Amino acid sequence: MTFEVGDKVIYPNHGLGIVERIEDKTILGTTCGFYHLRIVANETTVLVPVSNVDGVGLRRAISDEDVERLFDLLGDGKIDSHQNWKGRFKDNSDKMRSGSIYEVADVLKNLTFLAKSKSLSFREKRMLDRAKFLIISEVSEVMRETAAAIEVRVDHALERCFSTKARTAARAVAKIAKPAPLPASAPRAQAAAAAPRRAARAS
Repeated sequence: MTFEVGDKVIYPNHGLGIVERIEDKTILGTTCGFYHLRIVANETTVLVPVSNVDGVGLRRAISDEDVERLFDLLGDGKIDSHQNWKGRFKDNSDKMRSGSIYEVADVLKNLTFLAKSKSLSFREKRMLDRAKFLIISEVSEVMRETAAAIEVRVDHALERCFSTKARTAARAVAKIAKPAPLPASAPRAQAAAAAPRRAARAS
């Protein structure tokens, strides 16, 4: 994937950046091309080798259609519930490094849901805040809306997700608790068993 000056790109775990220039640099006798990215959130400059774009996960910002898909994902009621801290943290860290906004959305859903029932560790709390920031900042840029307005939409989608999950869980519990229906032959068998008792009482 190649970019041009002025392109808006997403650098995993850094957020939205703008390609300000492309230049060749000679390092240890080897000449390589570099993208100079200005990271919008903190106005820092990051140099990314042109040859390593795929390796670092650099990508273009999502489209308007992708935004709708993102909000559908945030509100779908599907949440991974890892109980093991180490496994959960590793999975979420891998998703954050992937560069995919949909993977980051998974992290946001999972950790926000977990935070409703227990206190997150400092590292997970920081990851949760980062996931939310990355989603809001990218969508805000794509939709040309304020971060505050996008945050409201994100929060509503998450509440929809948790409500959907709760309804699904309640239906599953009700299904387990509901007695199994008698087979079609059961009423006849019960009537046949009752007949001798009625005859005995009559005599």
